[in-house]
Amino acid sequence: MATLQIAADSNSPGRPAVAAPVQPVAISPLRMWMAVIGSTLGAFMAVLNIQIVNASLADIQGAIGAGTDDGGWISTSYLIAEIVVIPLSGWLTRVFSLRNYLLVNAILFLIFSVACAFAANLEQMIVLRAIQGFSGGVLIPMAFTIIITLLPKARQPIGLALFALSATFAPAIGPTIGGYLTENWGWEYIFYVNLVPGALMVGLLFASLDRAPMNLKLLAKGDWPGIVTMAIGLAALQTVLEEGNKEDWFGSEFILRLAVVAAVSLTLFIVIELKTANPLLNLRLLARRNFGFGIVANFLLGIALYGSVFVLPIYLARIQGYNSEQIGMVLAWTGIPQLLLIPLVPRLMRRFDVRLLIVVGFALFAVSNFMNVHMTGDYASDQLFWPNIVRAVGQALVFTPLSAIATSGIEQENAGSASSLFNMMRNLGGAVGIASLQTFLSKREQFHSNILTNSVSVFEEATRDRIARLTAYFMNHGVADQALAGHKAVVAIALKIRKQANIMAFSDTFFLLGVALVVALLASLLLRKPGRLSGGGAH
Repeated sequence: MATLQIAADSNSPGRPAVAAPVQPVAISPLRMWMAVIGSTLGAFMAVLNIQIVNASLADIQGAIGAGTDDGGWISTSYLIAEIVVIPLSGWLTRVFSLRNYLLVNAILFLIFSVACAFAANLEQMIVLRAIQGFSGGVLIPMAFTIIITLLPKARQPIGLALFALSATFAPAIGPTIGGYLTENWGWEYIFYVNLVPGALMVGLLFASLDRAPMNLKLLAKGDWPGIVTMAIGLAALQTVLEEGNKEDWFGSEFILRLAVVAAVSLTLFIVIELKTANPLLNLRLLARRNFGFGIVANFLLGIALYGSVFVLPIYLARIQGYNSEQIGMVLAWTGIPQLLLIPLVPRLMRRFDVRLLIVVGFALFAVSNFMNVHMTGDYASDQLFWPNIVRAVGQALVFTPLSAIATSGIEQENAGSASSLFNMMRNLGGAVGIASLQTFLSKREQFHSNILTNSVSVFEEATRDRIARLTAYFMNHGVADQALAGHKAVVAIALKIRKQANIMAFSDTFFLLGVALVVALLASLLLRKPGRLSGGGAH
């Protein structure tokens, strides 16, 4: 028999405010695994709904009459709500009880998933996606918390391997599912697809989680200064990251003001959490060596994980002209191998030092990006096959051991804070990564375009010869006016230069992702081997 006990002593200084101690509830192994599978299925769906929508954004924008610039808020609203609710989930679980909080949000997630398919305009879609993200964001840390508090220590690698499917497999497979559904059924089905697994999730959670009394008195005792400053800071920061590149970053007064709000709010949040007796999040956990360096590695993993899923579809669409379904088929090879490898990781953790698995995983993930630094105009699905396979193996090896070693030794009363921080920092890393890569890609394209343009001069014989041959080509294919044919020849050369500059910029971007993963590898080398990590995680 296993024991589930989320509550802890609320009088412990420096720890989050919690409910009064409750008696441990005995739970059978069957119900224990039902709770783990149900909660990880929910986390998988919550993460999947980030990427599955991105793959179909153009179709959704057209259907609801949203402009290209404003359509990004369809994804941004979901991400902002998700990243704000993740740190709140540990405290709200103690207020409403694990069963009530998880079931209500799981049901709300399904309801608002369907509602998104019926949105008539951009304003409705933004509101519905925000509520969907707020309820879906709860499912991510709750799954992690259930694994590190409910499962016996020896079984935690299996639970963390299941959770890894949501953290690394879902982002990889999201564009594949989204592209297929959009091309063959319509964009509405990317929201309907949640219903069947969602119903299974709700059924498993309803049958496995025990009823517990709510403790609404904790609402009055909550760390409200911390909650307010955190919510404002994270929302402002996420908006800056999502909209910064489009608004020319600090050249925009709007972005500058939001950046100041984010900096002030998050600074106040850190000060409040370190000084209050019952903080929302126990930031002192970051001082623990394995958890602190684990958070750093996890943040960098988020940059590379979400950054690579962001960059590759743009490359395939912009350079190769792929549609969403073709893009999904290319990205499938970053997901399918993980589905086969992740279940084997717990066995590897019993045979090898978990730090070795993390280092090898980060090394392979880095190598997969370095394999793409010499891209050409012919670099398409066939050339991306092996880099995607290597990336899949690396991602499969990293997440479960990293989660296990980072949370090893975390007490149950700190499990909520550990879960919230660990998952929030990965998502925040993804937001930072996407924003940074957008700007980097744009700047490097401009840089390479300037270099190439300067090297193509009409005073060069090779350039004049190329213009003459293209002019003759256009005149032989229906252009009667020589001046117009000459103009089209110059435009064709300019487009060729721009395409080559874009390809070089994408190569540079993959190199930057590889460097971020090398830094993550170095951080993982500083992890201390736990005394006994047969299972990893809290106990």
